[in-house]
This record gives sequence, structure tokens and C-alpha cells, in this order.
Amino acid sequence: MSKFIDYLKTKSFRNNILAAIVTVIVLLLVAFFSLRYYTKHGQGLNVPMVKGLPFEQAVKKLEDAGLKYEVDSVFIMDQPAGIVIDQDPDPNTFVKDNRTIYLTINAGKTPNTKFPDIAFKTLREAQAIIESSRLKLGDTTYKPDVSRDVVLEASFGGQPIAAGQIVPVGSRINLVLGDGRGNEEVDIPQLMGLTMDEAKFSLRGSNLSLGNITYDGPITDSAAAIIVKQDPMLVDSLTKVAIGTKINITLSNKQQ
Repeated sequence: MSKFIDYLKTKSFRNNILAAIVTVIVLLLVAFFSLRYYTKHGQGLNVPMVKGLPFEQAVKKLEDAGLKYEVDSVFIMDQPAGIVIDQDPDPNTFVKDNRTIYLTINAGKTPNTKFPDIAFKTLREAQAIIESSRLKLGDTTYKPDVSRDVVLEASFGGQPIAAGQIVPVGSRINLVLGDGRGNEEVDIPQLMGLTMDEAKFSLRGSNLSLGNITYDGPITDSAAAIIVKQDPMLVDSLTKVAIGTKINITLSNKQQ
């Protein structure tokens, strides 16, 4: 033990310790500066703001900054076509030279989608399915049926549409729903002698609707024109019609 302690006091031991410490320091410095060089410490670029720019302008801005890019596209109806709607990394993010910037642009052409099967679905179910297919719910009307708020018909652009047909994304789909009252009948209202507004009010109260409108002679005052004929007409042999039936009328300014 005494020899080991004597060795620790020798100049040779001190030189070896000093050499070891210097070697460790040199290795640490080499590693540190090598890492700085490899990562280009303190060098890099701020990502420019390209969101909201036309695609061509965004590409030029990135290339001028020494950055690469990759592109994905989505379709958003309310945004102009060809506009950058998102970028990753965000603007003013510090990145290395030649970093890839991921751009999302709004597609220039409206994509299509298959119309989903919504037959006999409830209105709530049908609306969820329509919206998940990137379509929009349009107008809803009712007709007599024992099922209430159940889809009986669907139409697009005034034409019936069936499951599987191709329609543009964002299209408005109109629905005809059951009123839950089946083939219940109501009394035919007497519309003769009423004005158009009075007739509409009467029909609405009877759950009927206005059909075709024809005219007897020139109409000089539409507000004062009265109904001189209706079809179907209230007669002894016909007093009731199904809910939703359309009543056709003829208007005239002639005094009856």
C-alpha cells in the first residue's frame, strides 16, 4: 500500500493524469465542433409565409429561400382554386437549408362522390349520412305516409337521385319525407271568391297545397283577383281529399 501511495506522488503519475485529462478535453472539443459542423449550428432559414398565396407564387417563394416542397390537395368550396390553404412547418419556423415544406392547396376541380343510400332513413340519420358524404341537405317537403320524418324520395337538380349515382361534392340534396299521417283525408275547402293570399291561408290550414294557376281574361290587379274556379271542387259527390293534395285554381278580375 505504501508503494502505491509513493507512486501517486511521483512525477510520472502526475504526467499520466495530466495526459488523460488533456485527452478527454480534446475528445470533447472534437465531438462538440464536429456536431456543430454536422448540424450547421447557427445556420438555417425562416420558413416564409406562403399560406393564402397562389400555388405558383408560393413555389417561387420557397425556391428562392432554398427550400423544397411537396404538395397535397383538398377541395373546399368556399376557397379559390389553386390557393395554398395550409403549410407545414408554420411560417417563421427556423429550419435547415433544403428542408421540405409540405403544402396543401385547394383543388381546382370539384370532385365527385357517390350518393349514399338514405332510403327510409330518418331525417336525422339521412342528414348525418349526407354530410359525411360531403353533400348538403337542401329543402325538405312532406307527403302523406304512415312514417313520420322518414326519407321517401331524394332529388338533385330537380331530378330523382338513387344510391350510387355520381354527384359533385357540395351538392344540395332535397328530400321528401313522410308526414306520419298516412292517407288521412281532409275536407275540400271552398276557395271560390277568395283572393290568392286568402286561398293560400285556407289551404295551409287544411294541409293542402296550391297547384296550377290559370287566368280567366287579363289580370289588371293581381291582389284583387279572385278565384272563379277550383279543381277539385267541393261537390256533393266529392267532399274530401288526401292530405297534401294540390288544388288548381283559376283567377279573374271579372266581377262574378
